[in-house]
Amino acid sequence: MPGRFVVYVFVALGCGLLVRVATADITAHTDFEGASAKVLALDPATNTIRIMPAGDPARGWPCWWSLRVDGLAKGDQLTLQVVASDALLVGPSKNRGKALWSGWSQPVRAAVSTDGRVWRQTEPGQADGMQMNYAVVAEGGSLWLAWGPPFTPHDAGVLVETLAKRCRGAKAIELCRSNGGRPCPALRLSSGDRPEDQRLGIWIQARQHAWESGSSWVARGAAEWLAGDDLRAKRLRELCEITIVPIMDIDNTATGNGGKEGIPQDHNRDWTDKPHFAEVAAAQKHLRRLAEQDRLALFVDLHNPGPNDKQPFFYCCPENTLSELGRQNQDRFLTICRGEMSGPLELAGKPRTSGAAYDPLWKQMSKNWVAAHAPPFGVALTLETAWNTEHSTTDGYRRLGEQLGQAMEKYVSGDVRK
Repeated sequence: MPGRFVVYVFVALGCGLLVRVATADITAHTDFEGASAKVLALDPATNTIRIMPAGDPARGWPCWWSLRVDGLAKGDQLTLQVVASDALLVGPSKNRGKALWSGWSQPVRAAVSTDGRVWRQTEPGQADGMQMNYAVVAEGGSLWLAWGPPFTPHDAGVLVETLAKRCRGAKAIELCRSNGGRPCPALRLSSGDRPEDQRLGIWIQARQHAWESGSSWVARGAAEWLAGDDLRAKRLRELCEITIVPIMDIDNTATGNGGKEGIPQDHNRDWTDKPHFAEVAAAQKHLRRLAEQDRLALFVDLHNPGPNDKQPFFYCCPENTLSELGRQNQDRFLTICRGEMSGPLELAGKPRTSGAAYDPLWKQMSKNWVAAHAPPFGVALTLETAWNTEHSTTDGYRRLGEQLGQAMEKYVSGDVRK
């Protein structure tokens, strides 16, 4: 067929990201929110596309990838080949000057969608040397493919606006404008006539590292249950003031960068008296208010861990930084979570600690900063949700978020102040 093998390449000036690769048959696109892929090769004869993550290492680990493929007919098989980024890390890490290990960008199962909204997993990819091959059968039209199910700033805005309209007493708020000028949506939940000073404060946030998309889906699951009609959720809203931030690293999530160990700062190492990021400064302001009012009871920061972690788990603060009441409350909350988070993403029995031995900047991590500023009864934790399993789907993530909300309700039903 004349022209079948002609390839046209369009490059976005100034950023080095491949925006569109086209043949007479199929086209590959990365010109939408959250997209990131450098197309290395496109073979229309075999419907094969070879990519690597296109993230700027100065904006965090280049492990996230997301693209759309147009022009496939129903029944066509597409083979997506993914190799690790060849960019060298520049952030504050022992791996500075090296390329990121391929395991971070090659999940066992990738995410695929026919409409860019509803996501499922591919069949397990097949490793071929340093490359992972994913085979996907088209249903006609377009295919969206990504490292994991995307959750964009637009999705965050839709979520909080939808739940605010649906739930009495809920309010969609703008936590702040990011350093890049983007709105950071958040949801505030409370109901009933209880005075503010008698309400315990709960804070849930996700996505301090932009590539960890599963954490936003966990936040969505928690928000949907907490704003829902379950009697336990209604009771929790009457007892507490709950704030949920689905995405903290708004800018890198929008631009398809990794976020972790970015320059000049990692969001989760930015919790100082003078934070670089507007989202961190805004969160600190609200959390200080709750602490000063002796109301800050529970803080949970949502993340995704390494590719070999197959169960969700909590990171705790070093025990010697907690009060006796704080340790007792932490143990009780973890015990409740082990009972509630029973699957399909089942919580690991033993939590981990992130202190000085974990990172020299441990005091600048969110949960450690919160614990240092919270009242003695406050609990601050990080929940790491496994992303590299068959249950690491939008449904699996949302179910874990629902179970987190249920654990919170059970926890605050007791007296956390003594």
